Amino acid sequence: MRHVSSHTATAKAQAPTDGQYTHKQVLTILSGLLLGMFLAALDQTIVGTSIRTIADDLHGLSIQAWVTTAYLITSTITTPIYGKLGDMYGRKKLFLFAITVFITGSAACSFATSMYMLAGFRAFQGIGAGGLMTLVLAIIGDIVSPRERAKYTGYFMATFATSSVLGPVIGGFFAQSSSILGISGWRWVFLVNVPIGIAALFVVNHTLHLHHVRREARIDWWGAVWLVVGLVPLLMVAEQGQSWGWGSATAVACYVIGIIGLVAFVWAEQRMGDDALIPLRIFKIRAAAVTIGASVIVGLAMFGGIIVLPQYMQIVHNASPMSSGFMMLPMVGGLMIAAIVSGLITSKTGIIRIFPIMGTLIAAIALVLLFTITADTSLVIVMTYMFILGIGLGNCMQPLTLIIQNAVPPREIGVATSAATFFRQTGGTLGVAVFLSILFSTVGGKMAGAFADAAKSPEFVRQALSSHVLLQSGGTVVPNTKMLAGVQNDSAIIGQLPTIVAHPFKVGFAQSMDLVFITAAALMFIGFLIMLLMPKVTLREKSAMAEAADASAAEASAAGTGSPATEERELAMAGARVGRHAAAAESSDEDGEVWRDTPSVMDAITHTSAGISAGHLRDEVPPESRRSNEGEPADYRPRHGG
Repeated sequence: MRHVSSHTATAKAQAPTDGQYTHKQVLTILSGLLLGMFLAALDQTIVGTSIRTIADDLHGLSIQAWVTTAYLITSTITTPIYGKLGDMYGRKKLFLFAITVFITGSAACSFATSMYMLAGFRAFQGIGAGGLMTLVLAIIGDIVSPRERAKYTGYFMATFATSSVLGPVIGGFFAQSSSILGISGWRWVFLVNVPIGIAALFVVNHTLHLHHVRREARIDWWGAVWLVVGLVPLLMVAEQGQSWGWGSATAVACYVIGIIGLVAFVWAEQRMGDDALIPLRIFKIRAAAVTIGASVIVGLAMFGGIIVLPQYMQIVHNASPMSSGFMMLPMVGGLMIAAIVSGLITSKTGIIRIFPIMGTLIAAIALVLLFTITADTSLVIVMTYMFILGIGLGNCMQPLTLIIQNAVPPREIGVATSAATFFRQTGGTLGVAVFLSILFSTVGGKMAGAFADAAKSPEFVRQALSSHVLLQSGGTVVPNTKMLAGVQNDSAIIGQLPTIVAHPFKVGFAQSMDLVFITAAALMFIGFLIMLLMPKVTLREKSAMAEAADASAAEASAAGTGSPATEERELAMAGARVGRHAAAAESSDEDGEVWRDTPSVMDAITHTSAGISAGHLRDEVPPESRRSNEGEPADYRPRHGG
């Protein structure tokens, strides 16, 4: 029996042949996946906090947006590519590749000597980042059924929450440090990814064991090319449109090229059929179509609305980047609570459709409440509204992913997951661009109006003149337009002014942010209306791998039914298996173990012969009459009666 024990120990380190993973196995796999997800989430928050310091050190403040744009373009475009390749060739090697590229790009970024060089390295890093999020969600879809998957939501939300809090703190620490171990402080923003990434590589390589049957298909090269042609100019104008001018010749050229590229992409996808990067037929599945449409709208409203909250904290309430990160905790806490509670309810009851519907409505209400805040609103009230927003978003994010994974065949989970992620990221990018454009195109006028109201106070005029915010011109007092324009580029000026003089600046920013919040609320309400079109959703009870294993077994059995050679092979295998049972029974006295319910050779042959004569499939042969050469578990049960 030592051989049997050894075999069992080996099997535990491998993917189960029936596709069913235990809770302990899932948690082991999750440890590696969450490290990869943490890597991507932490990077975004750290870089966002320290980008101004990096730009100052590399003398490229005016072109810092290119660092963000380069990363965004490559990570967004590669998302559906990772999804498709994962379905075709398996996800583990692809996930390891994504982590490796991300680590290499991070290390390269730390050696950048100019903003353009940093942008190039960030673009390379983005190629790896595109696979981290989407492959994690797809792998979970492989190993856990949609219904059970919901209860693991808390682990993902905890990862996001940790990165959301740690990111600004770590980023602020590195940005404020002139040198650590002889290396400029901001360079550690990228170097910190290296040890985390190496740990993720090690854990994933040793814990992630997936059984994948390679599916041969044409590679959609033209789809990938046209996707690049369509998205690159549109993402560029989304990020740079504020500085270029939305109606400038450069922007118009980007619109035209982008539209041509997207039309060609749809044409290429139609020609590729099932082998397409994003098969168009998934849009014919109502649940998938509604989810993708809602993902775009929710991405627009969510990312666009959230992007101004840290700025509100820093500009209006004089918070540092580190402090503003902590001030986002109420929203993160609400998101976690809602995600965990909805996940547990879904796991217990199978109910899921109501959560994204309810979530979009709550988020829309929260954004309307944020619309009412002013420069003088208490932080307690603001954080309460943020908590409500988190509750709404927590009911949207994970349920939408579960619904689209459940709506498509198991073999296309990667495509479906990447499609939802891709459209949400695209919507988020457009949302950030549109809402920042709204903010900065209106803030000047709002400030001017606030100054006109404040100028009625003699004390304000006296202190504003001494601070050079107001100027004396021909016996009249006029705003210092140069300083007003400078504040929009460097809000740190506000913190250096007397409180009474700084107040109109804060009022102007708060009023412009109000316009952002009400626009986001309107979009989120549209998302709510789209969610109402969601059909009834019945979550599958088996994971994608379990269903794939069942389908493969059924196909193999169907292909072998009725063949004389197969019948002879079944009889021979049955006899051999019973012989092994008999030998094991004879040795049971020596090993001190007893094989129970072992049939006689004649019983086994009789049952097997009867099953084959009746035209039964191999799976219908009574389990006590056979023991699979493929290592079927001892508690295997037939899928059909008999």
